[in-house]
Amino acid sequence: MGIDPGLTRCGLSVVQAGRGRQILPVAVGVVRTPSTAELPERLLRLSAAVGEWMDEYRPDMVAMERIFERGNVSTVMHTAHAFGVMVLAAAERGIPVYQYTPSEVKKAISGNGRADKKQMTNMITRILGLSEAPKPADAADALAIAVCHCWRAPLIARTTRAHERTATA
Repeated sequence: MGIDPGLTRCGLSVVQAGRGRQILPVAVGVVRTPSTAELPERLLRLSAAVGEWMDEYRPDMVAMERIFERGNVSTVMHTAHAFGVMVLAAAERGIPVYQYTPSEVKKAISGNGRADKKQMTNMITRILGLSEAPKPADAADALAIAVCHCWRAPLIARTTRAHERTATA
């Protein structure tokens, strides 16, 4: 499951990893909360929606965009609140969470860590063989995060096993 966390718009996606770099899209969407609602109500809505997705699709893991400072402290704080709700939802279900910076996702998907939104949307549409681009951008971002993790997961698993062997030796 890929999540592009946000308080106003939160991108959600579920993909199925195949052989090699093959990825099959399963579901994609965006959860929206009204900016006029109080923070607790917005977080509750996000929690309920993400929990429903996790319960319905039962992902093996969750990949999320790592929070980074964008210059606007208020935006970062709102995203951090949403991020915490998503991590908690996964933890309650025993689902491991992996985090990727925006540049890691861009590099994995397009080969360019500074790719713009349009380029990323075009690439994820092509990679997944979609008939049309996912909209809004938060949905495309959630798919890109999921694909990034699917492609990086084998290396992460091998590295984890190697560290475990070293620690027990």
